[in-house]
Amino acid sequence: MIIYFLRHASAGEPVSNPKKDEKRALDETGIEQCGYVGRALAAMDVQVDAVVSSPLKRASQTAALVANEIGYEGKVYFSDSLRPNATFSQFRDLLRQHSKAEAVLVVGHNPNFGEFLGRVISDNGGEAVVDMKKGSVARVELKRNSGVLHWCITPKLARVLQTASTTNSRPKTSRK
Repeated sequence: MIIYFLRHASAGEPVSNPKKDEKRALDETGIEQCGYVGRALAAMDVQVDAVVSSPLKRASQTAALVANEIGYEGKVYFSDSLRPNATFSQFRDLLRQHSKAEAVLVVGHNPNFGEFLGRVISDNGGEAVVDMKKGSVARVELKRNSGVLHWCITPKLARVLQTASTTNSRPKTSRK
């Protein structure tokens, strides 16, 4: 199974009231990040069988925007296993629920999301942690109980690559 770990994009500053914070939407930067990352994934021909998101608004918006960019036409599923306070055991259960899928995009939050990614790619499921920036996406190939991290792309890198490809695709003019 291939797992694409996507941390929700920028949503401004956290709100002290937990119920209100759950409804915190992406800000303008976050919406742009989703576009850059989604277009980068589309350019790499990323296709997924399922998109599963934390039910918090900023994650569900990230999931919907990126899913749209990659041409995913299925339903976006919501799981408490991707909430900020979820455990690795809950995350493992989520993966088991989607074990028949070839590729799954999961959208969640730090601090646990970096832990989940780190534990999936560590040899013994140990305490490794990967620092994922907001809007970053990582591709992990999971075989049985061990995973291999193939790449991780930040929104900043996706933007630079997109800008470079646009610049390089313009016709070159000759100098005389």
